[in-house]
Amino acid sequence: MMDAIQARDLYQAHFERLEKELATNGQVWLLPARKEAISHFARLGFPTTKHEEWKYTSVAPIVQIPFAPAPYARKGFSAEALERIPFGTVAASRLVFVNGYYAPELFREGSVPAGLRIQSLAAALDGDRDRVEPHLARYASFRDRPFVALNTAFLRDGAFVYVPKGKVVSEPIHLLYVSTGPEASTVSYPRNLILVSDDSQVTIVESYVGWEKGIYFTNAVTELLAGENAVVDYTKLQQESGGAFHIATFQAHLGRHSSFVSHSIDLGSALARNDLNVVLDGDGSECTLNGLYLLADQQHVDNHTRIDHVKPHCTSRELYKGVLDGRARGVFNGKIIVHPSAPKTDAKQTNKNLLLSGEALVDTKPQLEIFNNDVRCTHGSTIGQVDQDAIFYLRSRGLELEAARSLLTYAFATEVTERIRIEAIRTELDHLLMTRFQGDSRLNKL
Repeated sequence: MMDAIQARDLYQAHFERLEKELATNGQVWLLPARKEAISHFARLGFPTTKHEEWKYTSVAPIVQIPFAPAPYARKGFSAEALERIPFGTVAASRLVFVNGYYAPELFREGSVPAGLRIQSLAAALDGDRDRVEPHLARYASFRDRPFVALNTAFLRDGAFVYVPKGKVVSEPIHLLYVSTGPEASTVSYPRNLILVSDDSQVTIVESYVGWEKGIYFTNAVTELLAGENAVVDYTKLQQESGGAFHIATFQAHLGRHSSFVSHSIDLGSALARNDLNVVLDGDGSECTLNGLYLLADQQHVDNHTRIDHVKPHCTSRELYKGVLDGRARGVFNGKIIVHPSAPKTDAKQTNKNLLLSGEALVDTKPQLEIFNNDVRCTHGSTIGQVDQDAIFYLRSRGLELEAARSLLTYAFATEVTERIRIEAIRTELDHLLMTRFQGDSRLNKL
């Protein structure tokens, strides 16, 4: 096992090899940003529980394992395999990445308007530099975030989505990341850049799935820029394998009168951390953040959200819910910041947690930082067990105890999932919830 210094040195050595490999290709223009990012990582090191933002989440298991960069390998993953993984066949324009690398043979082009670009980021770095360079690594800061710094230094592939002005994309765009559980412990660095122009509408699905059991590390970053009057519906589905580590940062910047709705669902991995940050940078913009984390055994999921109200007349709504069983641990840290320049802000934040076992634990910390008096803001959190009065009522109507508990837990969780607008995903999630709450062990084999 490695310590923090050895781990830092290992990643710097990996970067030196990558730097030599990329020195002669068409992406030389990206090298200064890569070098700056790795230098910030070397300065910051891995976070510890002494850092306030990581107080309840230790990344020591990630530090101790000598992860190697994932190789360019398919390991037999084929189109037929998509039918056997969660959400693999959702009707959508689809880009598939295996161990972090684009698999062009699995691409599906749905109904797309003229001018829409859906391609691998690797291809965009080479062929669409004029569109990519002004935005890549401009929104998700790597100067104070070590995992974003690592991703920026090592970014090789991911998705690039460009929606032209005034276009309505009727079918979802699905960015599917599959890890095949290689024999050696590997790390991949998915990077997504999504640009939605003025007066456009798009639905994005970003999902992470473990195809086989294995110990691997996914370090993902997604940047989204939404223009004036843009409408973006975004769903993230995390169902990595039981031995995986998943660290993800999502950074959104919203223009005037734009609308952003996010649905974040965590079902898998041994340890997951989601940083979701939204900057309301245009008058009248609005965002809605919905989240659900279902944990069992010794799973650990940490959701950190931050909403920056920068301009006037902006609205935000946030609802995150957790269901925890076994010795699972959940963390919710939601921060809403109202800047002095943001009068008439309307913000509401709620976190609710349901503990199904006496050993499950949740640390919840909703926060408001308000620097303007002309606002309307509320926040709150709850932690509890299944309502005994409700159980008594259901049992008086003939339900067995376990059936009553399952029904109440299912109803608690579906308050979030029923808000997902894509029917196929909502239906599959409903099946997964019913399976899990009825104690069917098949869920753990997905």
